[in-house]
Amino acid sequence: MIDAAGKAGRNLVRNFGEIEALQVSRKGPADFVSEADRRAEKIIFDTLKKARPNFGFVMEERGIIRGADISNRWIVDPLDGTLNFLHGLPHFAVSIALERDGGLYAGVVYEPISDQMFWAEKGRGAHLNSTRLRVSSRCSMDEAIFATGIPFIGREDHEVFLAELKRVMAVSAGVRRFGSAALDLAYVAAGRFEGFWEKGLNSWDVAAGIVLVREAGGMVSDFSGRGRMIENSEVIATNSEIHNELRSFIKG
Repeated sequence: MIDAAGKAGRNLVRNFGEIEALQVSRKGPADFVSEADRRAEKIIFDTLKKARPNFGFVMEERGIIRGADISNRWIVDPLDGTLNFLHGLPHFAVSIALERDGGLYAGVVYEPISDQMFWAEKGRGAHLNSTRLRVSSRCSMDEAIFATGIPFIGREDHEVFLAELKRVMAVSAGVRRFGSAALDLAYVAAGRFEGFWEKGLNSWDVAAGIVLVREAGGMVSDFSGRGRMIENSEVIATNSEIHNELRSFIKG
C-alpha cells in the first residue's frame, strides 16, 4: 500500500504543476474528476494488482472490481481533495485501505506535497513516516480544535449542518474546514485535531483514516455512536476523551 500510495502521490505532484493542461469532467454537483485522478488510480490499481493479484477493489472512479479472494479487497481514493487540487490548493491526499473479512484492517493516507505518509495496520499502531502516532490528550471542549466538511451544492441538509456548526463553535477552541476527509482523519490520529465529523461520505473517503484513528488510540463511530460509519455515510472521530461530548453537540 505504501509503495502504491507513494507512486500515485508523486504522479499527482507532477500533474499539480500542470493543472491548466488537465482534462476535467463533472460527475455531479461540486463533484469533478480529472486526468490526474484517473492516472493515479491506474498506478494504484496496477501496483496493488501485481502485489496481490487475487484481491478485489472498491475504487472511486472504477467502482467495484471483484477478486478471486473474497476475504480481501482494497478501498481506494486516488485523489481525496480533488477541488483543492484543481484550484491549486496544496492540500490533497491518496487514500488506500485494506478490508479483510468485512473489517477494516490497514490504511494509508499520503499527503504528497509535504511527503507525509500516514499508515496503520490493525494491532501494530499508527505511524507518520517512521514516527509512532498518538491522538491528543486534551479532554476539554474549550481547548479542542475540530475539523469538518461542509455540504456541497445540491445537498438539502445545509441548515442542519449550520446548526451543528453553531453548537460546536460555541463550546470549542475552533473548527477548521480543509476539504479532505482522509487528511482530517489522519490529523486526528496525529493529535493535530481533537476530532472530526462529517456526513455524506463514501467508503473510500474515510476507510483508511478510520484505521489510523483507531490505531492511534482514538474512537470512531457514526452519529448514533455505533460502528456503522460506512453504511450510514457519516463519521465522528475523536481522541476518545471527548467523543460522547462532541457527539452530543452534533446531535443537539
